[in-house]
Amino acid sequence: MDLPNDDFILLSLINAKLRDEFYSLECLCESLDVSLDEICSRLNSLGYEYCAVRNAFVPC
Repeated sequence: MDLPNDDFILLSLINAKLRDEFYSLECLCESLDVSLDEICSRLNSLGYEYCAVRNAFVPC
């Protein structure tokens, strides 16, 4: 899967997929063949971090 260039669109896409399709970030990354490090790095730069309890990226 090609990740969107816009980080805010990426945030929306990843959180929607986590909410609707995947039970963990690791599962999403493995299934879609995307880099967990790239997603975390890009979303961390926006001030969001992954919360496993909520299964979503939330503001830091």
